[in-house]
Amino acid sequence: MFRVGARTSLLARRQAGLVVDALVGEAATDAQFVGIRTAGDIAPDVAIGTIAGTGVFTRELERALLDGEIDAAVHSLKDLATRMPEGLRIGAVLPRENPLDTLILSEELRARTADGPSPPGLNALPEGAVVGTASLRRRAFLLRLRPDLRVETIRGNVPTRLEKLRSGSFDAIVLAAAGLRRLDRADEIDAMLPATEFPPAPGQGAVAVQIRSDDERAFGLVGRLDHPPSAIVVTAERSFLNRIEGGCQVPAGALAEIEGATLTLTTLVCSPDGRRAVAASAVGSAEEAVAVGLAAADRALQDGADLILATLRAPAGDGSDFA
Repeated sequence: MFRVGARTSLLARRQAGLVVDALVGEAATDAQFVGIRTAGDIAPDVAIGTIAGTGVFTRELERALLDGEIDAAVHSLKDLATRMPEGLRIGAVLPRENPLDTLILSEELRARTADGPSPPGLNALPEGAVVGTASLRRRAFLLRLRPDLRVETIRGNVPTRLEKLRSGSFDAIVLAAAGLRRLDRADEIDAMLPATEFPPAPGQGAVAVQIRSDDERAFGLVGRLDHPPSAIVVTAERSFLNRIEGGCQVPAGALAEIEGATLTLTTLVCSPDGRRAVAASAVGSAEEAVAVGLAAADRALQDGADLILATLRAPAGDGSDFA
């Protein structure tokens, strides 16, 4: 039996199910799901930045993998550190879902904008509207585009956040399109936030299967599930993030796209208050994903991203996306 571990949220189980079904169907392997609660799941109402340590959605899974309790761990790739624990590696990246962020309006705002001349977006929000997110990146990008907004923390899984929105606690929330689509709730989306102004978290929309580095059997099985185009684009994005020494609490977005043999990466690093931002891009061969990511990162750092990031690495007080 091949044991596939993942978090216990509905979205995590759906993503793990993709892997289990593929292993059974494509690798002809008996596979089963093993649910593991992480620090981020145990404290669903606590701000991510206040939970001690890193990897709040991954470390218990990685520990179980290293201890041999499971044979593979399924993660939302954006939750995985770019420098993972010794003895672990990514065995496969599944076909990537839509990586963009979305805006979801309250019922009141949705009704008010229903007959508008254009699809609702951030411009549909009234001055001082309350927008919920648990992501420092999303908070920074929102304030960059709409400094008048009140951006407040919202925690919980996707259904919980939608319920909080419908209860009237927020005027709008920002969630990843991928999570909504995988939960069959894409009809909740009011607007897609364009990558040019609101680039997603590196790796957003991708599902990664993590295995032990020395487990050749697992690599042989899981490797059949790998989707090379998805692996290439997320490699470029994570290479960028690794170079700037970023993580889930760094307001940086990146989106890589392949057209033919050409790989294009666009990135944005923003101060938490949205007042300073540095955009950088790089173009290269799809076979040089790491180099493209490093080139974009070096340009961003040279143009002032290092000054923004330095304030975030200051002592405590100066400060994942969950979905």
